Order: sequence, then structure tokens, then C-alpha cells
Amino acid sequence: MIAAPLEPASESPSSVAVIIPTFNHACYLADAIRSSLNQSTTPAEIIVVDDGSTDDPAAVVAQFPGVRIIHQSNQGLSAARNTGLLAASNSRFAVFLDADDVLHGDALRLGLACFETHSESGFVYGAHRRVDERLQPLGETKYTPVDLAHPHLDFLRGNPIGMHATVLYDRAKLAESGGFNVSLRRCEDYDVYLRLSRRYPVASHCGLVADYRWHDYNMSANPAEMLDWVLKTQGAYRPDDSDDSDETRMRAWRAGRAIWREYYSLEAWHLASRQPSRLKRLWKKGLAIKMAPAQMVQQISRRAARNVLKFTPAPVAYYLKKMFGLSPRPPVGHVHFGDFRRTEPISPDFGFDRGTPVDRYYVESFLASNSASIRGRALEIGDASYCRQFGSGIEQQDVLHVSSDNPQATIVGDLSQPGLLPEKAFDCQVITQTLHLIYDMKSAISELHRALRPGGVLLLTVPGITSIDRGDWGNTWYWSLTQVSAQRLFGEIFGDGNVTVRASGNVYSAVCFLHGLALEEVDGRKLDTQDASYPVIISVRACKVT
Repeated sequence: MIAAPLEPASESPSSVAVIIPTFNHACYLADAIRSSLNQSTTPAEIIVVDDGSTDDPAAVVAQFPGVRIIHQSNQGLSAARNTGLLAASNSRFAVFLDADDVLHGDALRLGLACFETHSESGFVYGAHRRVDERLQPLGETKYTPVDLAHPHLDFLRGNPIGMHATVLYDRAKLAESGGFNVSLRRCEDYDVYLRLSRRYPVASHCGLVADYRWHDYNMSANPAEMLDWVLKTQGAYRPDDSDDSDETRMRAWRAGRAIWREYYSLEAWHLASRQPSRLKRLWKKGLAIKMAPAQMVQQISRRAARNVLKFTPAPVAYYLKKMFGLSPRPPVGHVHFGDFRRTEPISPDFGFDRGTPVDRYYVESFLASNSASIRGRALEIGDASYCRQFGSGIEQQDVLHVSSDNPQATIVGDLSQPGLLPEKAFDCQVITQTLHLIYDMKSAISELHRALRPGGVLLLTVPGITSIDRGDWGNTWYWSLTQVSAQRLFGEIFGDGNVTVRASGNVYSAVCFLHGLALEEVDGRKLDTQDASYPVIISVRACKVT
């Protein structure tokens, strides 16, 4: 059962409580408290909830004046978090930091900045990374953005957050929803994400928020037990079969169950491979297969096939793989160039003369996923076609063009010209495939930032891998960007925590686009595979905080 609705208390507008539940983690607790105190935005409260520990966390807390500790008998993590939630009487927002993890110095500032842009959200979250016992990084930063238009679907399919400490909650909304479900021994955070995302918007930012300490205690979780809990948790949010309007949710829910089964069965398989005895390995692998029979049989078949193909001559192996519907790399001398055996493109005009250019697929997918932000007073480049196609609630439409010959233009000039746009005027700016034509990109970005209202959103795309226009635009085609350069450019002006950058494309779509094939003649199923090393389009969502 979920705890009874908690009464929201009085609060200051942007105050944050850091709540640290602990159960026999006193050896790590000082690091967690220290990271909370060393924030660029000072937390209003730091509350440690001792859930019946036997290792004296009070002695650790005593080293930090101003940090509160609450003792209770052992009731579990959900109950400890609810205790902290009730005790955070002066804070509008709350972060739940496990005692063995740490926050980065800008964690609270980045979360609050994201909330300023997405004030209706139930919660926002950022990126994290895994670290070892000594807080040394174990891999790359992990961040999966949420679909702003349909966040609940993302959570039905899985858990894009990955670490609870990256979440900043609107404390009143969490309290009103009942807090954490005390009947769940695991997945209580996933349950909250599902519950709140069903009722409220959810937003995210790519800033690094927390380090997830990876040690023997949290590495020893039983995958079969975890699968049982995650399926039980997600199962409680099954859509109603009788409601046709819930078909999209039902597909997401079913996909999530298959994804969770495959994920934890693979975890079980990898753990089984580390067992010391052959008999134990076989037994544990059998249990892994039982968790997700269809997915595991497929995985085992693929592995067996790979082992056989290792000893097969390369040309034979290549054709065998193709027979089974795979996409193997052809051996030397077996590449068939076909229509690509030419030094001139199939279309010299990006594919416009054959149909819809391939890059438009990524541009329009990006705008469709951010359609809720295209509202109020909107600005678009060249014409208002994308605002008309994807916008809703547009109250005033402006069009910017470099030439006064454009009859739709309401603003004429070079975007890098200071003062060209009215200050703090726009709720949304749709700037597609334009920035690369401006030599002074940084000035143009500053002008766009200046013209946004606080809370306004810039939706921008630029080319990555591309041909260069053969016509008039070729004379001002200065740049192509990468995901890294775009993040730095826009982060310096909007703030890293207010910018989300994506690279869209893969080698297939890049080659098709370079040759000018039309969207109507390519395999659309292959366009959704993303490979950041072959970006056809770089998309930027940037929010103005102040």
C-alpha cells in the first residue's frame, strides 16, 4: 500500500531539502553529507533518516552542524523516505540521496533551473555516472532524456532515470500522491516515476547530478528477485484493455515487460558465467533462460552461430549471415557498390528533385517530439510552415528572413546582428537548418537567447554530415556541427543544464542523404538507428531560465 496522502507544509519558493536515508551505511554517510553541503545552491535542509541502523550514523551526523537526524525502527527504504518527506517542512523541492552515493556541486542548481523552465513538472532529473568504492569513475556519464510530450510511455517501457539521486521532486506533488509505496521492498522509486508521470509533466537535463557508488552490497542484487519486483511494479500500471484510446499505452506497457525480462535475464546469465563450478554455472544459466525463454534462446542461438562462424571462411560466413537476415560487414573484395559506384551524387539537390530529403525525417521528428513547446508568440525562419504543422496555441507568429523580398517576413536581417529581435518577446523559436549559414554563430545564439522570454524554448537544428548547397546558399555555408560542439556553444550561453543536444542519423542515412536519395525511396526502418559517429542532423532544445 501507498502511504496516506502527506500534508504539504509551508515552504520558500526555491528551497530544497536533501533527504538521506541510511541503514548500516555509516561508513559512506560523511561523503553523502559533505556533497550536500558543498552545493553551489545551498540546500535549505539536510535530513538524515536512520532506519534502525546498528553502526551509529548519529556519530557521523554530529560532525556536521545543522544537519538533522531522525531515528526510527527499521521499516524499509520507502518508509524512511516518507519520514524525511514529512520532516522537510520548509522546502518546496526534495532530493533523496542514498547514504552511499554523492551529489555533484551543481546538482541542486541544475535541477532548479530545469524546474524554472518546466514549472508544472512533478519531477525533473539529470545525468549520473557509476563510480567505485573510492568514487573513481567506472564509465561514461549516463543520461537518457524523457519524451516531454509522453513521459508516462517512456516509464512504461523502462526507467530512463537510472539513479534516484538525480531526481528533484516538487515536494507537494510527491506528498499529495502519497509518497513512496511502503509495500514495495524494491522498485519504490520506479513506482513513483510511473505514478507521477501519469499525473504531471516530467522534464530532464543533461547536466551531471550524482555519482552512483558501485560496491559489493548493491552489485549482489538477485536479478530474478529484481525482475519479480519490477514486473509487479510496472504491472500495477497496466492500461485498461477495454479502452481503445489506451492502445498506445498498452503497446508501451507490453514492450516494457519484454524489455525488463530481457534485461534481467541477461544480468542473470552474466552472473552465472562467473560461478566457480561448471554445475553451478549450468544451473544458474538455466534459471536465466527460465526468466525470459524466448529472448534467451535467441541470445544463445546467436552466440552459438557466432562461435561456428569464427571457423568459417570469411566469404562463406558473410553469405550465411545474410541468409539469416543479418547485416554483416562484407569481406575485402565482396563490397557491391551498385548505384553508388559513381563520382556524382544521384541528386545534386539534397533529394528535393526526387521527393523529401532524408534529413527532413530527423528535423520533423525532433519538432514533433517538442510540439508542446511551439506555442504563444513563435518565431520561425523563412516561413511559418513548421509552426503551423507542429504548433498548438500559437498566439502570434513572426517570420525572420535575411531578405525583404520574402513576403512572409515580419523581421528582416542577419540573425547575428545585435538588437535585430525584440527583447524577451518569444515563447518559442523554431530555427531549422539556418545557423550554419551564419559566420558569427555565437552572436546569433546570443541574439536568440536575448529574444526569448524567461521559460521560452529554442528548437534548433543544424547539419552534421551533409553536402553543400550548389546554389546561392553555398556562398554562406560556413559550418557543420557535432554533438560536442553544439553542446558547448549553446551551453555557454543558455547554461549546460538548460540545453539538450541530440545527434540523429547513422551511416546508412548519411550515405543516402549525401547521394540525395529521397525519403520515399529509402528503408525507413533503418533511419531510427542512431549512431552519434554519423550525425546527419544535430538538434538542440535550449530553455531560457532568466
